[in-house]
Amino acid sequence: MSRLADLEAFVAVVEQGSLTDAARHLRRSLQAVSRSLASLESDVGVQLVHRTTRQCSTSEAGQDFYERVKPAVAEIREAELEANNRRSEPSGILRIGAPVQFGPQFLVPVIAEYMRTFPGVEVDLQLSDALTDLSSAGLDLVVRIAELPDSGLQGRRLGALRRVVFGAPAYFERHGRPTHPAELRQHSCIVRAVDQRSGQWPFLIDGKPRMITVGGPFRANTIAAVYSAVTHGLGIGFSPLWQVRHLLDDGKVELVLGEFEPKPVPIHVLWQENRFPPAKVRAFVDLLAARLKLTGL
Repeated sequence: MSRLADLEAFVAVVEQGSLTDAARHLRRSLQAVSRSLASLESDVGVQLVHRTTRQCSTSEAGQDFYERVKPAVAEIREAELEANNRRSEPSGILRIGAPVQFGPQFLVPVIAEYMRTFPGVEVDLQLSDALTDLSSAGLDLVVRIAELPDSGLQGRRLGALRRVVFGAPAYFERHGRPTHPAELRQHSCIVRAVDQRSGQWPFLIDGKPRMITVGGPFRANTIAAVYSAVTHGLGIGFSPLWQVRHLLDDGKVELVLGEFEPKPVPIHVLWQENRFPPAKVRAFVDLLAARLKLTGL
């Protein structure tokens, strides 16, 4: 029996309260746990655990020993797990969740490269703008574009996304350019009608976050319709910059109110709490972070 196994048996006896429960917890025989504890006590030269037929309790020396060795045992096991994971080739099915607009443009190219690199992996991409629960949805990881509430998930920040106000050159020629967010009340603004807060656009005014109520004669329930309306001169829009970058590059829209832009929204990739995630998750997260960094997100 290895010394690490002896130490693990001792920790389990202390935490489980009996040799029998420790054996069940470790999935070892009662005799093996008893031998490990006796061997450890023989080596350290002091009784660590007081035994009775039904329960065990630590001696004074045993309690001190437990407090010292428990973190070390955990670190050793985690180091072994990390080493094993690094040797493992990504395989199996990787289930990914992501926002509807973001997935095709940014994730699919990364997924294609990932699958070429690791042909043993299949990918199941689920697109939804809802804050999907990883466990109930059976996802390995999810990309979220939002401020994150406290949760039991681990994650990695991939960047932050600007939100901008934009309009077609023809609209600005007819109606002028707003120079302050408050002026949007006198303009036709294209609102995506999905909830009661749709007509509330965030800004930073005098260094403080402010919401400005906007509206106009045209509204739509899809972002594609909003963008089409803006490019046809029906009004001003508000959106993450990455969603309208192609319109900006083609000269179909122009940005305004840049000095009042709200704080960028962080983008994270999240996975189930696990200090050393599976190889298939770790490899994808590393690749995604590298590729998104090149995009300037």
